[in-house]
Amino acid sequence: MAVRAVRGAVQLERDEAGHMDEQVGALLTAVLERNELTADDLISIWFTATPDLHSDFPAAAARKLGIVDVPLICAQELDIEGAMPRVVRILAHIESDKPRADIAHVYLGAAGALRKDIAQ
Repeated sequence: MAVRAVRGAVQLERDEAGHMDEQVGALLTAVLERNELTADDLISIWFTATPDLHSDFPAAAARKLGIVDVPLICAQELDIEGAMPRVVRILAHIESDKPRADIAHVYLGAAGALRKDIAQ
């Protein structure tokens, strides 16, 4: 098995814990499904959130999905003028036999504009 990285992002409509859980949960579910992964294939996940998100830790959504024995960490994105607001990004390290070119990076909704070159 090779170690691969999967990117993804979602823009939240509002800064509320329940909404964050729902949207980050949808992002993680899409990453797992599109890459034919289970929680056992996950090595670790980095979550970042833009500075305007304070309601909860994005990693809490992973725990609620049952991803409980995978190392998770949250960090804050740089506060860059003009950057898209209310965005949670992920960088998941996985074990997979897929070639790097076949990894599906997932950018949901408006976050698709962040990486049109790799969003699927």
